[in-house]
Amino acid sequence: MNYRNRHLETKIIRYKEIFPVLLVTGARQVGKSTLLGHLCGAAMPHITFDPVIDVGNARQDPEFFIAQHPPPVILDEIQYAPELLAIIKRRVDRDDAPGQYFLTGSQNLALLRDVSESLAGRVVVLDLGPLTLSERQGWGNRAEPVWLELLLNAGDTLPDLHHQARVPHIAPLRTAFEVLWRGGYPRTLDQSPDVIIDIMQSYVRTYVERDVRSLASVQDQQQFSRLLSLCAALTAQEVNHSQFGREIGVTPQTASRWLNILKATYQWLELPPYHGNTIKRISGKPKGYLTDTGLASFLQRISSPEALSGHPLLGSLFETHVVLDIHRKFHCLSMPPQVYHWRTLAGAEVDLLLERDGIFWPVEIKSSTRITSADARGIMAFRKTYPTLRHGPGIIVAPVEEVFQLRDEVLVIPYDLL
Repeated sequence: MNYRNRHLETKIIRYKEIFPVLLVTGARQVGKSTLLGHLCGAAMPHITFDPVIDVGNARQDPEFFIAQHPPPVILDEIQYAPELLAIIKRRVDRDDAPGQYFLTGSQNLALLRDVSESLAGRVVVLDLGPLTLSERQGWGNRAEPVWLELLLNAGDTLPDLHHQARVPHIAPLRTAFEVLWRGGYPRTLDQSPDVIIDIMQSYVRTYVERDVRSLASVQDQQQFSRLLSLCAALTAQEVNHSQFGREIGVTPQTASRWLNILKATYQWLELPPYHGNTIKRISGKPKGYLTDTGLASFLQRISSPEALSGHPLLGSLFETHVVLDIHRKFHCLSMPPQVYHWRTLAGAEVDLLLERDGIFWPVEIKSSTRITSADARGIMAFRKTYPTLRHGPGIIVAPVEEVFQLRDEVLVIPYDLL
């Protein structure tokens, strides 16, 4: 498997010289241990823990385990050996030299609770997701600012993005359909389509049978698998727990608890709604996204990029890709923005709303190459609803060939713009 540089590398290189403990979290198979191994060197000891096997007797005798593995060391999937965290705390209390313990974890809630209790002030936590489009094409460590940074730094003025480079499209990612269908898991990027299907099948089985079982008591794994498939079908839509429960035959409370499991294992992302001062007219539901379009395509039994081109989920999967790509580019920013979605009960909506320094940037996402003024209706509705806010330029992200200005303070940009 070819290594591809990640946006997160710069922060890891910097923070390992500051903090004694560094924790990289994210879904299984997104490349956490590969990233740390690449940056720390092959010579650094690397231990991977297991939910069933007590590797090195770490859970039974954590003090002895840590004594036998002096730093610097990589401890992979630390949520399976949380007993080690208290021992690591005592070690770094005695010696707080930076770059001692490099941890990874693929479960969020329980892991971060243990980390916050044991290593507060001693650890930096960084999230890693599936690869962005730039990372997939080997441009993850480029020093040039991404369009998102240029937009935010321009404040409420129109940024000049016309000379911003686009991601070079090289095989195997030749079309937008293939970008969506393959997704961003490292193992899927260099494989033929038939192999990718087997990789995804194994991924889902392992995730449900190991990760879910170890995190929570889910009695019916078949129903949970149906929930995962339903999330793929409903990606880029508002979250309705009653609908989720009704579709798979469980209570809304159970559906809510299972969605929290998906969030805790980085399979599901929710964007909160933006209210402002018009709560009675604004939807209060979060918007949910399955965190990889390749996984979503597999769960919906979309057999090829060609099949995706005419599929009813194309628009939702394209929005999912763009939202996740923007979200993962936050690693490139010194101060990431707050992120919301916005929708009125009358149906006006903005797919993505960014807020930083008191300025709001509405972002619409369209899967069509033909963009007209009608596609900016959500942006204009948001500005009309909140006339006293400080508004930045509106952005429409679409599979277009070049940046162009649609109307006053609205830019259309290619989905593959850096």
